[in-house]
Amino acid sequence: VQLQASGGGLVQAGGSLRISCAASGRTFRSYAMAWFRQAPGKEREFVAAISWSGGSTYYADSVKGRFTISRDNAKNTVYLQMDSLKPEDTAVYFCAAARVAPMTWGEGGMDYWGKGTQVTVSS
Repeated sequence: VQLQASGGGLVQAGGSLRISCAASGRTFRSYAMAWFRQAPGKEREFVAAISWSGGSTYYADSVKGRFTISRDNAKNTVYLQMDSLKPEDTAVYFCAAARVAPMTWGEGGMDYWGKGTQVTVSS
């Protein structure tokens, strides 16, 4: 599976942005998908995840209620809708795929990674 994130950009605090991750391969619909982010000088952290069917979603506490993950298996794409953005959301956002949804959503549980897309939130 090859993953390509896109849609990042500069947005003011309180604004919204939707980023996308397009996947290659017919097996996309069998993978659990996740978004991670890495801010300057910080470790990469989990943001949100979605099961292969889209029936289950998971969020980091820091984004719960503000971000929404979704997927369109017909388009081989996963989305992250980000609302009420804060300057601390500034980071490079990465999408990742897992053959089997891990018990805990950490980097070690993911099998494929895409290149990131930069999201910058100005105050």
